Amino acid sequence: MKKHLKPADYLKKILTARVYDVAVESALEPAKNLSRRLHNKVLLKREDQQAVFSFKLRGAYNKMAHLSPEQLQRGVICASAGNHAQGVAMSAHRLGARAVIVMPVTTPQVKIDGVKSLGGEVLLHGESYSDAYLHAVELEKKQGLTFVHPFDDPDVIAGQGTIAMEILRQHQGPLDAVFVAIGGGGLVSGVANYIKAVRPEIKVIGVQMADSDAMMRSVTAKKRVTLSDVGLFSDGTAVKLVGEETFRVARELVDEFMTVDTDSVCAAIKDIFIDTRSIVEPAGALAVAAIKQYVSANKTRGETYAAILCGANMNFDRLRFVAERAEVGEEREALFAVTIPEERGSFKRFCELIGALPGGPRNVTEFNYRISDSDKAHVFVGLTTHGKGESVKIAANFSRHGFEALDLTHDDLAKEHIRHMVGGRSALAREERLLRFVFPERPGALMKFLSHMRPGWNISLFHYRNQGADYGRILVGLQVPKSDNKAFKAFLDTLGYPYVEETDNPVYQLFLQA
Repeated sequence: MKKHLKPADYLKKILTARVYDVAVESALEPAKNLSRRLHNKVLLKREDQQAVFSFKLRGAYNKMAHLSPEQLQRGVICASAGNHAQGVAMSAHRLGARAVIVMPVTTPQVKIDGVKSLGGEVLLHGESYSDAYLHAVELEKKQGLTFVHPFDDPDVIAGQGTIAMEILRQHQGPLDAVFVAIGGGGLVSGVANYIKAVRPEIKVIGVQMADSDAMMRSVTAKKRVTLSDVGLFSDGTAVKLVGEETFRVARELVDEFMTVDTDSVCAAIKDIFIDTRSIVEPAGALAVAAIKQYVSANKTRGETYAAILCGANMNFDRLRFVAERAEVGEEREALFAVTIPEERGSFKRFCELIGALPGGPRNVTEFNYRISDSDKAHVFVGLTTHGKGESVKIAANFSRHGFEALDLTHDDLAKEHIRHMVGGRSALAREERLLRFVFPERPGALMKFLSHMRPGWNISLFHYRNQGADYGRILVGLQVPKSDNKAFKAFLDTLGYPYVEETDNPVYQLFLQA
């Protein structure tokens, strides 16, 4: 590999890169809603709109277009978590070459299917990119294939650098910083080389996941650091060891490095959707998450930032997790464990307190409760907030009014697991009837329910989660004496909410009934 190219050398390679046989000049669009909220202009470089939904085909094709006819005839091999694989497969198809792709077993199915549909031969091996890479190097020697590195190659770096060339051509006005996601470092190396050669006053800010920050640690240590493990939420940037050449370039040319966490990336995916009606993968949202963090930390106003949306190969199954965590990531939702007295009227009193919180009424986003103690009730509550930092104040307000509260907004155990596990059997839940209701999703619906209930009927189970619809689905356990059956039927009819009684449901009997 040719090493230690200067920015001027890379500039020439970028200007003469062969990428447009397969890539398009992607749009640079203003994120109007996000810009308004942040009081800074945010531009989105739409690499998610490439043919393989990622920037990776640029570098892959540029590398392969420089191979000799003999090398192409023997075929190519690569290791990839997904997007580079699709770029290599598409480039090989265009150039008439065989492509063997080694992918980690953790690769989302959407990326595996994408590679196969482009004619690539997929081999699954190892837990991370680094594991797949070692296996690919073995196969390269055995089968006489040419290795197409996903990031640590000057031709690949130059191909990715064409993104920066397009940004500066598309936006010739003031530009304060370009935010770039980092996995192995190919994209940030290409972008930094071009920007520092042409407009060195523009900051290049590299972004990594907090649990996959190999480049940041390497730059701090002044040598390449191998991570023992990497987080897999942002699989496109899950790299244990960055490249030699990309480390050298990043260390010399990148102005600043930042890390972002899972919740902030989920919130950024939502921000991008609101502005573009497109869903990017986690790696594709890193740059936007970092811009929000940068603005908050530096209190900037009136500046202009570009974020490269580097990929959109999102598994549909992951959207549920992203949607749930986006509100917490933006701190539009706060989570609490609240202790209330196990006595008649306390639940209603707690709901009234929620409606009277400072700053205006809050929507309840989640409510989980199961009777477990004769004296105290422990409830898991989610509430909407008006901004960051409110959860601490709300918890204090609950405590002041006699409801001991624990703020769980930043507790990963609570967010990932406990919220789904509140419940179980209870010996105290005698004469319990279980009902599923559909409530209109509007303030006062729950209070109407509580107000119509007879004081003698105790709520022994309550589960509600806002799913974003205009109605809410609620599961309620009520302790109703058999002598009150007629009155209970009248209560349900008066209430007017659609319901299904589930007392005889075998699932209830197996997991919840005493």
